[in-house]
Amino acid sequence: MDPPFAGKFVFSVEGLTIGAFTEVSGLSVSIDVEELAEGGQNQYTHKLPGRMKWPNLVLKRGITETDNLFQWFATSSGDGFAGAGNKIERRTGRVELRDAAGRTVRKWEFTGAYPVKWSGPKLAASARDLAVEELEVCHSGFTTSG
Repeated sequence: MDPPFAGKFVFSVEGLTIGAFTEVSGLSVSIDVEELAEGGQNQYTHKLPGRMKWPNLVLKRGITETDNLFQWFATSSGDGFAGAGNKIERRTGRVELRDAAGRTVRKWEFTGAYPVKWSGPKLAASARDLAVEELEVCHSGFTTSG
């Protein structure tokens, strides 16, 4: 069996497809470690687990024709934010890694997700670069499954 191709993934929020992205970073978690020195114990310090840290998810893709990304972003800022009583609606998001046939190989489900940053492409008539947009999503953690 061939390993999954890591270049084909889809991001969705509560069933609404935001888009297929060309790059995803931030799929990580770390645990703070608190060191506690015990009096009279000089050979080691106790290491106790602390808080979990989930970095923001950063997704990059070429420009597409769908407006789902901006519709979701609008609910977390400006008039959408004010219309919701200045409260952010945290949602469940999902990144799905797909194989060449389009079948889901692995998925990561994020809780408490909302968009915090969007960057558009650098536009220059003399450039031959692909127009890429970037989305940054804050979340409260994720689970993964096959």
